[in-house]
Amino acid sequence: MSGHPWRAANEALAFLVELAALACLFGWGFSLGDGLALQLLLGAAVLAVAITLWGLFAAPRARIRLPVAVVLAVKTVVLGGAALALYGVGHPVAAVVMAVVVVANTGLLETFRRRPAPAR
Repeated sequence: MSGHPWRAANEALAFLVELAALACLFGWGFSLGDGLALQLLLGAAVLAVAITLWGLFAAPRARIRLPVAVVLAVKTVVLGGAALALYGVGHPVAAVVMAVVVVANTGLLETFRRRPAPAR
């Protein structure tokens, strides 16, 4: 059995994890404010920082190519920050689940990226 289906499934999971992380970060920022306008502003600001970091350094087509260790550090800040955000808004079990999924998914992504795809 080739590794293509598992690799594709893990890439799809990574995308879903990234979207969930952005939602968690927005929710955390939103929870910091008093009044809807400030809540939206803080949620959007946290979201903008996360998207900027991800787009510049961690996305598959990142604008700036950095060593793998730095890319993993950025992923830790954004994805780990999402787990902490969940914890911060009162969802400790979801935070642990998010952290476990992030670690497993990122570990598999890096493993697949370092190993060439099987030849057909």
